[in-house]
Amino acid sequence: MLKFASGLLTVGALIASTPALSQRQEIGNDMSRCAASARGPAVLVDVSGFASGTGNVRIQSYPATKAAWLAKGEWINRIETGARPASGAMRFCLPVPQPGRYAIAVRHDRNGNGKTDISQDGGGFSNNPSINIFNLGKPGVEKAAFHAGPGVTRISIKLQYM
Repeated sequence: MLKFASGLLTVGALIASTPALSQRQEIGNDMSRCAASARGPAVLVDVSGFASGTGNVRIQSYPATKAAWLAKGEWINRIETGARPASGAMRFCLPVPQPGRYAIAVRHDRNGNGKTDISQDGGGFSNNPSINIFNLGKPGVEKAAFHAGPGVTRISIKLQYM
């Protein structure tokens, strides 16, 4: 029994030390992780179409699975910052745990109240699927999924406002 318990502890320690895809982490927008010399994997995201330079921006990466996509607490990395779009655009660097399929969501909280105000706030997703009242601004993961390679993957997201 002692040998079995010891084996379980070793396996448990190994699992605990392995980063999971759903491990959530709020990070700063460290552009050095997406610099030309960076090894990745990371996603360099250019976000355009800001309706104003007020409020806050939240950008989150998700595993590209139906179970995780836009589910509360299932994001991998999140950056929250003030909206300061130069020429209507901002750039973000989101590291990802390994090459694979991911999806990214961006929200522009124009009044900075921390709530989604559908008539005022903007949003966007990787691959720029349309958002409308029929999908409640939440496209399916198959429309937002993309492949991040071992280096730095570049994508562009255009914000949409209802």
